[in-house]
Amino acid sequence: MTTAAVPVPVPISIPVREILPWAVFTAILSLVLLYFVGTAQGADSIIHEFVHDGRHLLGFPCH
Repeated sequence: MTTAAVPVPVPISIPVREILPWAVFTAILSLVLLYFVGTAQGADSIIHEFVHDGRHLLGFPCH
């Protein structure tokens, strides 16, 4: 009985300089979203309605 050769997966090396722009973009986007979640005050605000549960999850008071 012959056995077939199974290819071994080789991990891909990604240089840091290719990841860095995406990491910076993600960090800035996260801070902007955190800002909007933290500053959406008032029951009449449409943004407040969208981020209401996120405010409670992050510990921001809203009531």
